[in-house]
Amino acid sequence: RIVILFDNNKNMNQKTYSRVTALIFAIIAVLHIARVIWGWSAEIGGATVSPTVSYLAIIVSGYLAITGLKLSK
Repeated sequence: RIVILFDNNKNMNQKTYSRVTALIFAIIAVLHIARVIWGWSAEIGGATVSPTVSYLAIIVSGYLAITGLKLSK
């Protein structure tokens, strides 16, 4: 239920925001890991994206996920 994410004023608090953000970045990191492991191709505007971009994305999104979890405590 989405109502659980909000307080009485219908505003998301900092703890919940940090957890949701951490979850989103963790999902992004896992998808990039899967892309590297299984060799999935990626294209943006018809141009093929190098797997090196996924390595960088794993580091950045993983860091942001960990930071979001730390901030949610």
